[in-house]
Amino acid sequence: MSTPLFEKVAFIGLGLIGSSLARVIAAQHLAKQVVACTRSAKTLHDAQQLGLIDAGYHQAAEAVVAADLIVLAIPVESTAAILAEIKAVVAPHAIITDVGSTKANVVAAAQAVYPEGLPAGFVPGHPIAGAERTGVHAGKVDLFAQHKVILTPLPSSADWAVAKLTQLWQAAQAEVICMDVDKHDEVLAHTSHLPHLLAYALVQQLVNREDNLDIFRYAAGGFRDFSRIAASDPQMWHDIFFANKTAILKAVDGFSTQLAALKQCIETEQRQTLIGQLGHAQAARQHFNHMLAQKPLMEKHNVAQQFTILPGAHRFQGKFSVPGDKSVSHRSIMFGAIAEGTTHVTGFLEGEDALATLQAFRDMGVSIEGPKNGELTIHGVGMQGLKAPASALYMGNSGTAMRLLAGLLAAQSFDSVLTGDASLSKRPMERIAKPLRLMGAQIQSTGERGTPPLSISAQPALQAIDYDLPMASAQVKSGILLAGLWAQGTTTVTEPEPTRDHTERMLRAFGYEVKTEGNRISLQGGGQLVATDIQVPSDISSAAFFMVGAAICQDSDITLEAVGINPTRTGIIEILKQMGADLTVSNERIAGGEPIADIRIRGSRTLKGIHIPEDQVPLAIDEFPALFIAAACAQGRTVLTGAAELRVKESDRIQVMADGLIQMGIDCTPTDDGIVIEGKGKDGDWSAIFAGAEIESHHDHRIAMSFSMAGLRSYETIRIVGTETVATSFPSFTELSKQAGLEIQVHELTE
Repeated sequence: MSTPLFEKVAFIGLGLIGSSLARVIAAQHLAKQVVACTRSAKTLHDAQQLGLIDAGYHQAAEAVVAADLIVLAIPVESTAAILAEIKAVVAPHAIITDVGSTKANVVAAAQAVYPEGLPAGFVPGHPIAGAERTGVHAGKVDLFAQHKVILTPLPSSADWAVAKLTQLWQAAQAEVICMDVDKHDEVLAHTSHLPHLLAYALVQQLVNREDNLDIFRYAAGGFRDFSRIAASDPQMWHDIFFANKTAILKAVDGFSTQLAALKQCIETEQRQTLIGQLGHAQAARQHFNHMLAQKPLMEKHNVAQQFTILPGAHRFQGKFSVPGDKSVSHRSIMFGAIAEGTTHVTGFLEGEDALATLQAFRDMGVSIEGPKNGELTIHGVGMQGLKAPASALYMGNSGTAMRLLAGLLAAQSFDSVLTGDASLSKRPMERIAKPLRLMGAQIQSTGERGTPPLSISAQPALQAIDYDLPMASAQVKSGILLAGLWAQGTTTVTEPEPTRDHTERMLRAFGYEVKTEGNRISLQGGGQLVATDIQVPSDISSAAFFMVGAAICQDSDITLEAVGINPTRTGIIEILKQMGADLTVSNERIAGGEPIADIRIRGSRTLKGIHIPEDQVPLAIDEFPALFIAAACAQGRTVLTGAAELRVKESDRIQVMADGLIQMGIDCTPTDDGIVIEGKGKDGDWSAIFAGAEIESHHDHRIAMSFSMAGLRSYETIRIVGTETVATSFPSFTELSKQAGLEIQVHELTE
């Protein structure tokens, strides 16, 4: 950094945290002068020898003169005394921060010293990092790297002070989070203070045994990992336990209740309940660890991953099984959860979105075993058995999950909130909220312009409605039908065009009567679902990318096994056939109530541009991004109309695809409800047509995978940014693409 952030930094205390931050400041030249105050002459001498400070003091008031940053790296109970000592000499523009692990008592101490009002530069902080060793020599320049630092700005804290502290901690490679003081203390009581208390308690319990030597001698790795934190400084934790007494005792009570429940399960041999509790905990840890690893990047709309597609692929061949259908996977969890009995699911898609739905139902008290190799066992709780979740239900990137769950939750006797990632948080939810309100639901889109989060209030008595969908949407139709399961009377939905009927088929598989008369679908509320076995077919939407890739690549030969060919989903097959693709469907059979077949596609003839029939649009709505790549490779013009819904998917898929195609040298014109694409293909000519480009996918998985297939006919490198959401629907996409012959590289980005 060419210009230092600070003129003078004064540390009050120079232990592990203080000396580590001093190392960062020295290494990156963040201050012109660094001084410290401690009671230990040796500490000051050693700090100067290490090059961490320019001068040392024994009086805090002497150290802080003219300092524009003062770091209180002291026990929190000393805060009031130090602030009182330095108050008269602190510069008006100085930032005062601390590193204590409790915040309410630090703020209270400051308020006692500054009854007239806290300084604008006072911003409490807490770096969540540490080590077993303490003291000035224990400091490490990378102690804070990849760790979180929580700042707790107060109403009196100036924005410039918060901004400069954020810069400081980011220079230490920490992730900076701002949080309310009380929230900080509550969160840390559960995630840091309680685990330390338990570690000390466990070690103390074992020490008191007569055979303690054997206990420690034969302890396995789990005990060593858990008890490691009991080697921390006892005096520090003594102070923390009293400083955050109220929140810690609340955390202890919650843990005691949970421990008692587990104890009872073991005593009374409640095997199913115990496996449900353990499985819930395991899945929750895996789920939230993964989601939180992506969340900061997604929330800031930064890119977490990039695909690089190299030109010159010479083959696209192979026999593949693509992942399970995402739509069916979502529904198998939902229906299995509210059914009577145990449902076994095979072929389940273990993508992020489906796993988010799985976690949501675990959070509502449903015991679910798995997934393991695509298998799930769901112990249904019946129509009235769901329980209030402790917090908001996170739907990841899935509009399907949010709209269907909105209907299901609208009829429950508890309040709930549905949230999603940055992409889902931009998608319209009024289309489902409006008909649910007509049924009596109390539902509110709390985001801007009718977007998530969705807040749903308890409403045990819904009324059936007869609703005409203004726009064909399987998600909205399904959300209404799910609410209708609890409604009084017959709920009817009329579609302008047929949409995918997975909900109707699966409800029938669970023994619930659904009537279909043309485009009118109806069901009577008040029945029950009976558990069954569900085989999830391979997802035709995932297969679509390989179908298009094979159709545009010379001498390709791709077979996709056991693909779902639900007649409401086969638009991609019919459209490719009309464009002249060499495509055959064989070995048709039924699995789990859904028709499946093997699909073979060969690159043996040039595709032709067509005017896509509007009756096929709802049957291929998710596959159009891939079809746009096929149209660009076709001979002649392709015209799509009647597809306005594409503008309100994970991204505006019409505009985003048009932008990318134009970058790659394709002449195309987006319209309000479709697109016109001038294909560059020539009969019998398989030469490359796509120029290199850097494509912005807008974190839309289908955009990313579609442009990946363009690499089969590109003469320059294609880079696609924002590809991390591909894992939501097709976790094995890059692996299978490489096996088929696509030159694709994945780059994980850290900024």
